Amino acid sequence: MRDVLKVLCLVTAFLILSPAGPAYADGFVSPWVGANFAQEIGDGRTAVGVTAGGMGGGVFGGEFDLGYSPSFFGKDNVFGDNNVVTIMGNLILGIPFGGQRGGGIRPYGSGGLGLIRSSAADLISLETFTDNSFGWNLGGGIMGYFGDHFGIRGDLRYFRTVGLDDLLHAHFQQDVDSINFWRASFGVVFR
Repeated sequence: MRDVLKVLCLVTAFLILSPAGPAYADGFVSPWVGANFAQEIGDGRTAVGVTAGGMGGGVFGGEFDLGYSPSFFGKDNVFGDNNVVTIMGNLILGIPFGGQRGGGIRPYGSGGLGLIRSSAADLISLETFTDNSFGWNLGGGIMGYFGDHFGIRGDLRYFRTVGLDDLLHAHFQQDVDSINFWRASFGVVFR
């Protein structure tokens, strides 16, 4: 055990004292608008949100994705005000064709874990039901930059809750074990 500790201390000291090259972080913020599809309940519903992240070293990075889908369960049912909120922390892998500065494109893949919160108000009982479910997402897209600081982004992601979604099962009286849907979105990118 002591040998492992010594090796870890030596590696840490080497990394701290070794000369560092220039670091080029590629941070971005992307407000977007999109549509959900491929699940009958939320099919064709609008979504809005923002994605923010950074690419350390230009290829690998992380991002935070926040999405809001009003009227996810529709307007023509016993539920009044309803929505789904997605909050995800993702790893991202993207290759910057054209470099990290100036114009260029960056195709990327992204996936991660987070929260999928569904909420609906029952017009008959006047109660509000919410469900906070652990979820995951996987997808990809492309960012195209026109200069150093501005571009556009297209994105396609699959979202799914893990386990039984109590809101759907108990209140919609459907044999549904999860919320799962695709989201296509388009937005601007500031870096």
